[in-house]
Amino acid sequence: MGPWKDGEGTDRYACLHEPAQVKSGRKLALVIYLHPSLFGTWTITHTNLLDLQRTYSLSGGAAGPGFIVLAPQGRNTTHYYQWPDNRGMGWDNWYRQLSPAGEVKIGKTAYPENVDAATIDHFIAEAARTGKVDTRRIYVTGWSNGAAMGLLYALNRPNVAAVAPYSGPDPFGALIDPCRQKPVARPPANNAEVRIYNPRVPVMNVHNACDIAGICPNDEKLAKELRAAGVNVEEVIVDSSGKRVDACVDSCGTDPNGGLELLHNPSGWFLGLHHHEHWPLEWTRAMLEFFRDHPLQPAAAPF
Repeated sequence: MGPWKDGEGTDRYACLHEPAQVKSGRKLALVIYLHPSLFGTWTITHTNLLDLQRTYSLSGGAAGPGFIVLAPQGRNTTHYYQWPDNRGMGWDNWYRQLSPAGEVKIGKTAYPENVDAATIDHFIAEAARTGKVDTRRIYVTGWSNGAAMGLLYALNRPNVAAVAPYSGPDPFGALIDPCRQKPVARPPANNAEVRIYNPRVPVMNVHNACDIAGICPNDEKLAKELRAAGVNVEEVIVDSSGKRVDACVDSCGTDPNGGLELLHNPSGWFLGLHHHEHWPLEWTRAMLEFFRDHPLQPAAAPF
């Protein structure tokens, strides 16, 4: 799909994966996949989302199997991560103007919408115009920086029914973020807060007990802040064998803001990277089940 020019004039693209055979008039769930930074949409082949696409039902009842996968492409932009991920292909979750209304004006200053969010909006709408999408079942997942962007996006889009990111740093404050903010479900009191417009969205946050850059304790902090804002969060922490556990591995980092700690903890850093760069194949079905169990109530407005 594309090219489509975003608000900054950048050509944007997306891949649309449909089941091989879809009966005429049948509407399917739409799963948005956001790729990790420094890589692209091809990373979906390192998940088993497309393997399950033809046989797994996200609609429930007698609707039958199958769902559509939409994989938008990020852009070359600055990231507030350490080198080598300080710039490259990816997503901007640090500019947090994601109002569903689009541009926001405060006084005489106009703040345009985050162009990555607008790009995802555009390609969802384009997919929906085919008439094949069940707008009660629009779901979001992502990996790493794509997980952070996917969570931020879902928390601000009332048409998203549920979100299940994997191994994503806190989109509101991680690592060298110069403007950490707490999500709130109301107008912010000051610059230390940021409003989310879809606090009812169910969240299944999957991450490793030992993850790169202290993502585990960083995501635990995120879960507490989201719950305080009224968001229903299910934390899924997995160990090196893929089994669910109750806590992070302290040797891989304890800082709630995250941190690489390469010199101080090289074993935790490298083990965390090893876990981070592998999609949790054994948890994809659980993520899809989470989606299936959370249709949008009521249905989203037509595109």
